[in-house]
Amino acid sequence: MATPLVTPAADQAPALSSVTSTDTSTDRAGTSPLHAGAPAATGRALTFRPGRWIDGWDPEDRAQWASAGRAIARRNLGLSVFAEFLGFAVWALWSIVVPQLPAAGFDLTVDQLFWLIAVPSLVGATLRIPYTFAVPLFGGRNWTIVSALLLLLPTLALAWAVQDPTTSFGTLLAVAALAGVGGGNFASSMANISFFYPEREKGRALGLNAAGGNLGTAAVQFAVPIVIVAGAGLQLELAGLMFVPLAVLAAVLAWRAMDNLSNAKADPRAYGAAARHPHTWIISFIYIGTFGSFIGFSGAFPTLLKGQFPEVTMSIAFLGALVGSVARPLGGMLADRWGGTRVTIVAFAVMAAGTVSAIFSLRAHAFGPFLASFLVLFVATGAGNGSVYRMIPAVFRFGASGATDLAARAKAAAGCLGIAGAVGAFGGFLIPRGFAVSTSLTGTIQAALWVIVGLYLVMATTTWAVYQRRGSAFGTTVI
Repeated sequence: MATPLVTPAADQAPALSSVTSTDTSTDRAGTSPLHAGAPAATGRALTFRPGRWIDGWDPEDRAQWASAGRAIARRNLGLSVFAEFLGFAVWALWSIVVPQLPAAGFDLTVDQLFWLIAVPSLVGATLRIPYTFAVPLFGGRNWTIVSALLLLLPTLALAWAVQDPTTSFGTLLAVAALAGVGGGNFASSMANISFFYPEREKGRALGLNAAGGNLGTAAVQFAVPIVIVAGAGLQLELAGLMFVPLAVLAAVLAWRAMDNLSNAKADPRAYGAAARHPHTWIISFIYIGTFGSFIGFSGAFPTLLKGQFPEVTMSIAFLGALVGSVARPLGGMLADRWGGTRVTIVAFAVMAAGTVSAIFSLRAHAFGPFLASFLVLFVATGAGNGSVYRMIPAVFRFGASGATDLAARAKAAAGCLGIAGAVGAFGGFLIPRGFAVSTSLTGTIQAALWVIVGLYLVMATTTWAVYQRRGSAFGTTVI
């Protein structure tokens, strides 16, 4: 995931003695007593302006947080989770549509099918960094409205394209690329929520926001197969149309109940600070193995099941993304106890073992062991996602050469979180393309899986050598 590279400029907030409200429109009704002009208990006051702008926001002010801030932040978090959930669902939409295209009359090669799975991840990963800066530029509430409405483009375009089996592959590829806007939504959502919460509660809030987004992948893989056969015959256009009212609902809810923070400011220098540190690129490489595997395997899993075990008619592809999403907080908790490096190394070992087991299951054409192997693999990717993100602040706190003070190190860590999140998402493109090349050259995906096993071993060794080995720059420090 991409985490915010932006920090609230709390020192720009006005020091008022009471809360004032210049917005008396009906869209403020029922959100908080403060919106009616009730006085704050103590601490920095809040001012509400038209367009749901809030001045004076400072979540580190405990009095403000207790009297009004927590309720406002929770409301914005809940709506953000819903919007981001839809973004992830749309981002993963083609992963479950592609296996159905042959049944709908489309004549596509295996290579073309994997291209349709891969290109949304490529676009989504590319959009993550610019989407991060959209929140400070337009406001969190305003950009949530825009980003939710942008989901109408890929969903309506999909509904149009899949109704005609003569639609060219180039057109299908362009429509699939539009789904990448859903992947970009994750970055802006995380950036927005980071402004609302104090440091002491930010980890939990961002964790909930991330988990809500990841679950969108499982939800779409569960719901679409049910919806498209609910009527007479296969109605593939419903896969897109089902999200149209949900996207509109997300936009309306954001318009009615979310807020913009005037002191949310972007800090592009965080990218520059992070890019100058080799740890940023080492961690980005490692994160391709964890988050990239989660996204890549989630996207390819429905097609793999359809191609390798056509006799299995149950819609169970969603299980992989589901267990991977649930395991992410577990990885963070284990990393808090044992250190992110140790948990990441173990995760890579389990991922390698699960992949080897999947290879032998394919050779034996044993569906049960194949499914079990991939579920273990998904659990390990989720845990690894959580543990790698636990590593980043520790790495820059104890080993970021060139950072002369804690503030500079924190800025570099924030930049690393964003860069690693974007780079890691490219794994969603690389894995499906690897399967396509392997199938074209050898007739199976086994060669690609062996390459992935080798990469996991390299990544585990890199993690140990740089961050765990006693002779490394970190020594005995637990990272």
